[in-house]
Amino acid sequence: MTIHQQQITITTNGRSTINITTEIERIIRKTRVQIGLCHVFIHHTSASLMITENADPDVRRDMETIFTRLAPDGDPEYYHTLEGSDDMSAHIRTVLTQTEISIPISNSRLSLGTWQGLFLWEHRVGRFQRTITVTIQF
Repeated sequence: MTIHQQQITITTNGRSTINITTEIERIIRKTRVQIGLCHVFIHHTSASLMITENADPDVRRDMETIFTRLAPDGDPEYYHTLEGSDDMSAHIRTVLTQTEISIPISNSRLSLGTWQGLFLWEHRVGRFQRTITVTIQF
C-alpha cells in the first residue's frame, strides 16, 4: 500500500459553504492513483466538512437555516463566550456535522454521486484560514 498526504489551506470569508471537490481531485490526480481511498480531515473546532447537493445552492442555504435554529449565535445559556457570540454555536455545529470524511477513489476521481460535492462548511462569521489534511491510500 502507498500513502500520500498533503495539507491545504482554504481562506473563508464568513459563514458559508465552499466546494472543495475540485481541489481534492487535483491532489488525487497528482498521485496518479486509479483506485483507492481519500480521507479528508479539517483541523478546526468551528468549521466542518460535508457531502451534500452540489447543483442547487438552496440546499446549503436551507442547511444553514436549520443549523441557525439548532445552534443560535449568542444564546444566553452558553458559558463559552470569550471568542464572540458565534463561537459556541460554531462548536455545536461542528460536533453535529463532521471533521473527517473518507471517500472511495475510482478512475482517479472522488467516487461521488451525480449531485454530490465535498464542502468545507465555515461556521464562524469572520475570515479564517482553515487547514485540511488529505490522505490518499492506494
